[in-house]
Amino acid sequence: MPLWRQIAITLQTAISGGVFAPGARLPTEAELSARFDVNRHTVRRAMEDLENRGLIRVEQGRGSFVTEDILEYPISARTRFHDNMRRQNKDVRSRFIRIEEMPAEAQIADDLRLRRGRPVILAERLSEADGRPVAIGRHWFPADRFPSIATRLAEAESISKVLAQFDIPDYVRRGTRITARLPTAPEAVLLEQPRILPVQVTHAVNLDLQGNPIEVSIGIYPSNRVQLVIKS
Repeated sequence: MPLWRQIAITLQTAISGGVFAPGARLPTEAELSARFDVNRHTVRRAMEDLENRGLIRVEQGRGSFVTEDILEYPISARTRFHDNMRRQNKDVRSRFIRIEEMPAEAQIADDLRLRRGRPVILAERLSEADGRPVAIGRHWFPADRFPSIATRLAEAESISKVLAQFDIPDYVRRGTRITARLPTAPEAVLLEQPRILPVQVTHAVNLDLQGNPIEVSIGIYPSNRVQLVIKS
């Protein structure tokens, strides 16, 4: 059996056995060359084999990492982050990293049917599943309709539960626009990913059951951890 194949099997066994957890960084080519007493070309061939089979991902300038499990994130008329994750038996944690009042910019004002410059509450949160960052959510609410929502959000984890306190037990999406781009530097830090790896971005408007817009929601998801699934 070729040496590179032996090395690939050894590393595959370590990955499947949990020696290297999903997302973990593997030893460098130099470290593996020394460990197996082979040249770097042989190690590189083994790593290419693992990458081609989807077991690892190689990031330029950062190294090789064990491929994470891909989460499915269904998008439908009623999309709830925590419900989506718990259906997949994930330990979900969310924390708000910014809550502030600001004047509504043009797009947000149009989505919420407000005059430009009217006060809105922006709540930004980071969500994790099994300890891995999987989403940055930015949520805008009309301040006049929800006068104390900033305080209530700061004390809660679920946006749905906070909206229920304002007599909105249910709400639906008007639609979702999905795009892809490279993350900003702060987004890459929060999602613990390189800036060269694209993120998926969703832009949605949520309505109460009378058809009035109550929230603009923008979600930012790492493309190597989350797969968006459209549910009709």
